[in-house]
Amino acid sequence: MNRRTVFLMGGTAAMLAACGVGASQPRVGADGKPLPRVYRINEATAEKIPYRVLDSINTLRSAGGSVPLVLNAELTAAALTHSRDMSVQNRPWHFGSDGSSPLLRVQRVGYAGKFLGELISETYETEMETLAAWMAQPDTRDVVLDPAARNLGLSWYQEEGGKIWWTLLTGA
Repeated sequence: MNRRTVFLMGGTAAMLAACGVGASQPRVGADGKPLPRVYRINEATAEKIPYRVLDSINTLRSAGGSVPLVLNAELTAAALTHSRDMSVQNRPWHFGSDGSSPLLRVQRVGYAGKFLGELISETYETEMETLAAWMAQPDTRDVVLDPAARNLGLSWYQEEGGKIWWTLLTGA
């Protein structure tokens, strides 16, 4: 093989690499922004999610000197109800379709403690990406790191198209 052939082959490879041939390009919507990727929650993953979030939150809390949280079945039930209801309403907000507040929802499920906070999200992102987004904002970070909190409820509802409605509740 002579120098000219090597140069042509090398140049072709460089041009293809620069053009992204063979590399996966993110799909973009009509607005030119990347389309969300769908994070599918299967049965095996679903069982692990609450513990991954709890472990991550407790690591963050311990760094700030706060006591760890424990998962609470009543708060989790209230979170699941609200996640499903947000999907029905097709909007992320803190009030139920029946006008219920987070406080009323935790009372309805029999939570005997004091309700402290609720975080919600409408996204295609994983639980860790959602937690990171909550931690990036001072008001939502304060709910996660509230030194008075002792209990955690976390749930989600995933629509057929992949959108996930996350709800996190804290109590004492």
